[in-house]
Amino acid sequence: MTVLQRFALAAAVAALVAGCASEPQRLAPGTGRAEVLQQLGMPTASYPLPTGERLQYSRQPAGFAVNNVDLDAAGRVVAVTQALDERLFGQIAVDQWRVADVLRAFGRPELVSRVGSFGGDVWQWRYLQLNSPRLLYIYIDPQGIVRRYHTGDDLRFVPPNWP
Repeated sequence: MTVLQRFALAAAVAALVAGCASEPQRLAPGTGRAEVLQQLGMPTASYPLPTGERLQYSRQPAGFAVNNVDLDAAGRVVAVTQALDERLFGQIAVDQWRVADVLRAFGRPELVSRVGSFGGDVWQWRYLQLNSPRLLYIYIDPQGIVRRYHTGDDLRFVPPNWP
């Protein structure tokens, strides 16, 4: 299977998955937790927040989105955010964030790997930036602290002979 065929297949699967579930962005502020669960189903993860709860709907590893639905103390929607957006990556607090912070912000990664130049794990998420497949990498040391992050093109979807 060529790279272009793999990209077409991945796009078709992503479209199919997106069509199977309601879009979190369509939730109105004030929607109750029970209605969120009825519309979106069970979240892939749930995290306590200082003022309520975060319901997280991740499409990783096959998809490109992680939607965070934040609820207030009364269980009502106060915010819905697509977390895998380059404008939000600046919130990553290098040398301060721990694994729990990364999970709460971005959910479970698509892939965890290692590189010879770093002594810990490299977590990776797939996302789209202006419809271009990209990757977010977060480097987590053995103590569970974020040491750096960067983004890059997802070369799995680059056409042959691309400059």
